[in-house]
Amino acid sequence: MLDLKLIRENPDLVREKLNTRSGSYDIQPILQLDEQRRSLEQERSQLQARGNEIGKLVGQKMKSGSKPDDAEIVALKEEGNQIKAKLSDLEPPEKDLKAQIEALVLTLPNLPGDTTPIGKDETENVEIRRWGDEYKQSSAGLLPHWAIAEKLGILNTERATKIAQTRFVALLGAGAALERALISFMLDHQTAAGYLEVLPPLLVNTQSLTATGQLPKFAEESFQCKDDDLWLIPTAEVPVTNLYRDEILAADELPIHHCAYTPCFRREAGSYGRDTRGLIRLHQFNKVELVKIVHPATSEQEHQTLVENAEAILQALKLPYRVIELCTGDLGFGAAKCYDLEVWLPAAETYREISSCSNFGDFQARRGNIRFKEAGKKGTEFVHTLNGSGLAIGRTMAAVLENYQQPDGTVKVPAVLQPYLGREIL
Repeated sequence: MLDLKLIRENPDLVREKLNTRSGSYDIQPILQLDEQRRSLEQERSQLQARGNEIGKLVGQKMKSGSKPDDAEIVALKEEGNQIKAKLSDLEPPEKDLKAQIEALVLTLPNLPGDTTPIGKDETENVEIRRWGDEYKQSSAGLLPHWAIAEKLGILNTERATKIAQTRFVALLGAGAALERALISFMLDHQTAAGYLEVLPPLLVNTQSLTATGQLPKFAEESFQCKDDDLWLIPTAEVPVTNLYRDEILAADELPIHHCAYTPCFRREAGSYGRDTRGLIRLHQFNKVELVKIVHPATSEQEHQTLVENAEAILQALKLPYRVIELCTGDLGFGAAKCYDLEVWLPAAETYREISSCSNFGDFQARRGNIRFKEAGKKGTEFVHTLNGSGLAIGRTMAAVLENYQQPDGTVKVPAVLQPYLGREIL
């Protein structure tokens, strides 16, 4: 959530930053409502000050010998009662204005960071680096991952659709084992890198999704259990970040690094017609997520390390990839700065996103009221939050199936996964 004070005091800067994003955002209604609220607030403060003054005057006069039924005392008390009535009348409209302002501010995305490249859409994203070109193989004769998996009998979409609907899959035999191996390998790797593993709830309340920025904007992309005010998580980012909602941490508790494996659930609204086959775009998928809660002073360096932690998985699996810095026009709703890792899929001769590593600054912390306090200092500050996939399991499996397929139709198991899987060939 953007700082209302920043919107009020630097509206031109906020407009300029928002205009570099995709979409159209108008802060004028917020400014108008805020002016009304502040006018009521000023009136309330003046009335409270007069009420306090009357209270003191009555006390002084009573000490000086005045009686409760003296005309002056009666008049002052009457004025005090009128002030109380006015204050009571001011409370509902002031509360309503505050709610309206908050609702509007929640619809605004984060402001892009100063170093985020400006661009209109994904075509203006910036490639930072590539890795693993020496591991690329010719696409001649290669099958797409879903065709390999179906041929090996390790993936079935027809039966999954019968159970649920389209965009669900069932993994069988070595397919299920490979998924489990990837999860275990990623968790082992990230915990060795210093992340504390978390196994969070898969259902979260509305407040949790609002704190991390999925609500209200992305309600239609989420699966809701309406009778219980619970939602299936779209990513472990939501429950793990919300572990610290409405808390004040000690500065020496920072940084906090968590990793979590969870199933994730997304409607993928607006994506129908894209990636209708295979493991790329599903309603249910597994993911290992990396979440950081850090001091603002270390935020930028923590972001770079987060990207490196996600890259390390691809490097260990020897999967070619590239790192893309997203421009303002392609930036996610809550991110101030974001790097995407895109893995090479040789059958399609293209790179596909496998991890999105974002720095949210204090955007989520403001929404979730996550703060920290420096020892010996007055007041608190908002933490910075970061997260990224470390990695998306299904997309990693797709990349393994395509990059490691053999001429005889089998798939070689990456060396680092062989101890987990107990086999060398699928």
